[in-house]
Parts: sequence; C-alpha cells; structure tokens
Amino acid sequence: MLSNRWNAWIAAALFIGGTLGMAKISGGLASLGQPQQKASAASPGSKLDGAKAHGQAQAAAPAEGKTAEQQFKNIKVLKDIPAGQLILSMQFIAASLGVQCDFCHVEHQMEKDDKKPKEIARKMIAMELAINKGHFDNEIQVTCFTCHRGAAKPVSVPVILAEGTKPAPAPEPEEAASTLPKPEEVLQKYLSAAGGSDAVMKIKTRVQTGKINAFGGQYPIEVYSEAPDKRVSITHPPSGPSVTAFNGQTGWMTIPDGVHRMSSAEAEGARIDADFYFSAHVASMYKEFWPGAGDKIDGHDTILLSAKAPGKPSLRLYFDAQSGLLLRLIRYLDTPLGSLPTQIDYADFRDVDGVKVPFRWTLGRPSGSFTIQIDKVQQNVPVDEKLFVPPAEPPGAH
Repeated sequence: MLSNRWNAWIAAALFIGGTLGMAKISGGLASLGQPQQKASAASPGSKLDGAKAHGQAQAAAPAEGKTAEQQFKNIKVLKDIPAGQLILSMQFIAASLGVQCDFCHVEHQMEKDDKKPKEIARKMIAMELAINKGHFDNEIQVTCFTCHRGAAKPVSVPVILAEGTKPAPAPEPEEAASTLPKPEEVLQKYLSAAGGSDAVMKIKTRVQTGKINAFGGQYPIEVYSEAPDKRVSITHPPSGPSVTAFNGQTGWMTIPDGVHRMSSAEAEGARIDADFYFSAHVASMYKEFWPGAGDKIDGHDTILLSAKAPGKPSLRLYFDAQSGLLLRLIRYLDTPLGSLPTQIDYADFRDVDGVKVPFRWTLGRPSGSFTIQIDKVQQNVPVDEKLFVPPAEPPGAH
C-alpha cells in the first residue's frame, strides 16, 4: 500500500510538463472550515480512502466571487479573503510548521473546534495580520515561517554553539547588476539555446512518456501538451490514474471519485507552467527583470533573473551562464499569509526536432519533491482534444 505521504501527493494530482511543472496539495492540508457542499462518497476498497477524506472535501473549486466565510463553515479569521485563497493559506501554514491537517483539525470533521492548536492558529493569524498592518503598511513581511522555520513549536532561545564552531556567515551580497549581462541579453540567449524562435514556434504538440520517482516508488506518467497553453499530465500509481490539466482557461485535478477546479490564483500559476512557448514568451510576459548572480546548479554557474508583474506569480529564473538554458525556475504563489514557492530544476537536455527539451526535471515544494525522467518525446503528433475538456462537476458544487 502507498504511504500516507505519497497518498497526499496523489490526492492532489500533479501538473507536470517538459518545460515547466507544478504540484499542488489540494484539500489535503489544514483548512479553517469545511466546504458546505457534500463530497461524493469514497469507493469501497480504495487505497486512497485516507487521502480522499481530505482531498474530496475540496472536490470543487470555490465559486469565484465568494468569500471564505460564504463558502466554508465556521470561519472566524480570514473571513473576507477570496474563497479560493483559503486552502492556499492553509497550505502555507502547514508548510511553515511542518505539519499536516490533523495537527489542528479533527479528521473528517474539519469545521469542529475540538483541538487547541486550531484556536492558537487563529490567534497567530490575527497577530500576523496586525503586525503587517501596523508596522509594514499591510505588506506581508512577517509570516508563520518567520518564527516557526518548519517546526510546530518555534525556537525562542538562541542555540549554544559547540566549541570551535562559528555562527553561519551572512550571505554575500548579490553581484552588482552593472557587472552582469542585461536581462534582454540573457533572455535572447535562452531563446537561442532552446533552438531559436523559428524552431520553437514550429512545434505545435508534444507527447512525453516516462516515470515519476517519488517517496520510494516509481510510476508511469504521460504528458500531453498543445500550443499555445494546454497541458495534461496523467500518472499511474497503483491506486488509479491521477490527472492534472490546464486548457488555457480552466485548470483541474482529478482523483478517483473527485475533481478539484483550480482557483483563479492557481490557474495563473498553471498558465505559466502550460505555456508551450515559454522561452519565446517570457520576455513579454514580464516587463521588468532584475539580474543577479545565481546559485551553482549541478556544477554550472548561473545568472539569475527575478521578475514581477501584476496578476502573475513572481519568478526567479536561473540560466546556465555558459549554455543559456533554463536550469531552475522558482514560482511564488501569493496567499494572504505569505508566498508558497514551487521550484523546478531541469536537466538531461536533448535535441528533439531542432529544439532543446529537458528529459529530467525535479519539482520541489515545502511539502516534498519528486523527479520525472522522460523516456520518449514525440512532437507534432495528434493529441486527443477530449483530454482538455474538464470533467463535469459534482451536483451542488457551487
């Protein structure tokens, strides 16, 4: 039987592509309430019963325009945030404290107030909001992670160092921007390294097959992509197929007997992940880029470009200083309590029909990581359009 940890990933489903990737833990992390609609019952004998108990609680995405208080039961803080931001906020708390749903919530009865940590969490959220409002002009500077650093109980006493050790040095300041290539030069080199605009734009579809390695298991995976911004990934763990998709407008994730529709914030992240021509589009997607000295990745020096734009996830892009290829992308999903990072590292680049395609990528989030190894890539082959049609929502989803 799969481990509970892997079940949580499968219940969330995976959004994985040859250029970018995303994984999301759907309703499996702590929420401050429970959806007011009734989730469908788990099928008898399913290996995902435990994951469904959480994942199916969020089977349908919160209705656009509703607040958290209108969509969920027993919300006492974060009442006025968009409903689609509530679960993301709970994910941020869980990642910051290194805990799972049942740390604060009664399993299967998420709206109950029987556990003391849930009431403490409410007080801590109120404290964080007050600090940021009163001292940082409502900008999110202090978060759960500021104190907890991945521990349920924050450390309040300085650590006594062993004899002969020294405190870790402060990080070196980033290399002066004047000594680095201009952002437009870095992006042009990236596009050229990917194959050049003409070659990149000639590819209309891509089908990839391979294996996903996660938590000690290996499972088949297929990824179907179609220009300009459609992508579907299908993984095959023993519990049954897990599908995550974005069709240019709508994103969804399926598990046996359930479907989660992406909120607008999640969809913006998925839109970047699904951009078939990312190497050609990124320069126009983000109007402002800030260069910096990047980390060393697998022995390669990198150049960092940071990017922000209204309504889009913030990005940190690490380009191989020599080849120009994109080796790492970090995408930040903003929540009312802080930013959730998703990091994708790309490797094993191969030439396929004149364009460079990574055959291996590792996706990491605060909750865990996994690696995809692609065995076969086909391009400009037919892709069934039915793959990009969202499944019907359960009755009473909104």
